Amino acid sequence: MAFELPKLPYEYDALEPVIDKQTMEIHHTKHHQAYVTNLNKVIEGTEYESLELEELVKKIDTLPESIQTAVRNNGGGHLNHSLFWNLLQSPNEETTIPSELSDKLIEDFGSIESFKEKFEASAKGRFGSGWAWLVDNQGTLEVIDLPNQDNPLMIGKTPLFGLDVWEHAYYLNYQNRRPEYVSNFWKVVNWEQVNKLWKEI
Repeated sequence: MAFELPKLPYEYDALEPVIDKQTMEIHHTKHHQAYVTNLNKVIEGTEYESLELEELVKKIDTLPESIQTAVRNNGGGHLNHSLFWNLLQSPNEETTIPSELSDKLIEDFGSIESFKEKFEASAKGRFGSGWAWLVDNQGTLEVIDLPNQDNPLMIGKTPLFGLDVWEHAYYLNYQNRRPEYVSNFWKVVNWEQVNKLWKEI
């Protein structure tokens, strides 16, 4: 079964002023759609076309060399963005971290402030294109950053939320001010969804 572009759980302008409507629309309908289209092309007619997206991404190192890079880039891109859209919400909505997740962040990072500082440093410091991630690594929460469209599942870690720092994710509004985009990101994190993903591990 071919992969499809998921619908957003909100309107394109729902994240303004943190992420503008035009950026969201282009990001979703052009960039994400391209990953879906290209992924379907590369796995069509292969034994891998019946796999769930997460399973396909987890198997990246075992795929034939002829399709491995294309699946890494496009399968990773599809999965990363599918996660990303659901981890965002209007800046007018409640953004409190659920207490149990908050306690875990404090346990593993020392404080919420330390966690946010580490995450921001990872997102701002990622050279070129990539993502900053909060991941679960066998029961311990960690902050990592990965290049391009690599996903934490490719290295055996479970993504809880990520921040896209490719220029197409912010450049219309922020231009070269990636640090400002990263700092504003906290205003649109859907912590209930992050908590849900953590509980499902």
